[in-house]
Amino acid sequence: MRDQFQARMLRIHFGEGDKWQGKPLYESIVSKCMELGMAGATVYRGIEGYGASTRIHHGSHWTFSKDAPIMLTIIDKEEQIEKLIPHLDTMVEEGLIAMSRVEVIRYSRNPAKVQETPSGRT
Repeated sequence: MRDQFQARMLRIHFGEGDKWQGKPLYESIVSKCMELGMAGATVYRGIEGYGASTRIHHGSHWTFSKDAPIMLTIIDKEEQIEKLIPHLDTMVEEGLIAMSRVEVIRYSRNPAKVQETPSGRT
């Protein structure tokens, strides 16, 4: 089955070493997304990049660098994204959030899932 709808996408960029209340920031944000009933979140670990600090951040598959760039992507309805923003304002000390409107095409083998909204509510 195929479903198509408008949504918002957040891409949150920060460093792998960033923390929130003693936990890695990416884990804390994913946990908050689950708590708020977000449709889903995916964390990507980058190979290399730089941002406002102009310091190049490296992630190496040969070593366990804690300096790798991280990008966390969340796609959901605008109302759900708006619930998350105040939490990010508190959690993200240094980084960048890019927000955009997106057209989503969702495929599912389960017809019941296509009838649900991105955040799992009908």
